[in-house]
Amino acid sequence: MKLRPLLVLSSFLTMFSFASADPLKVGDTAPVVSSITDAGTTLNLGDVYKKNKYTLVWFYPAALTGGCTKQGCSLRDAAADLAKQGVTIVGVSVDPVEKQKEFKDLNHFPYPLLADTEKKVIQAFGQGDRARASREAYLIKDGKIVYKDVGVTDKQAENILAYLATVKS
Repeated sequence: MKLRPLLVLSSFLTMFSFASADPLKVGDTAPVVSSITDAGTTLNLGDVYKKNKYTLVWFYPAALTGGCTKQGCSLRDAAADLAKQGVTIVGVSVDPVEKQKEFKDLNHFPYPLLADTEKKVIQAFGQGDRARASREAYLIKDGKIVYKDVGVTDKQAENILAYLATVKS
């Protein structure tokens, strides 16, 4: 009986379907997943969603690079305005804790950065099995994605604030 080749094929197809998962979209349930922060502590995104009116989870390919710095500084510079709207910010890349800490300290980011070295967070958000995170941002309210921004760097905060201006509290 040739059961082994079928098992191998089945396993491969299962892994392929997981790796090519579609990115999350507006209306989807936000993933509840944990990762290590730049401070070396564990942060559970589900807890963050519950404690805040909005949670902004922003993904960037690599700490300490030009576009990612612009993206992070956009959010840093608007952090007070976002907080007034009830937004808590969490950044995510696959960089290790040490690099996330350096990125945060150098740019004075007032929010945690997740060191998603095991790629649990990027996979939970449907980014598949990539080497790096894609540049995306998800605004979450009541455990659901209410806004998604893709490929934006220095206008990230501006776009989020513009969306929030259209929403009735």
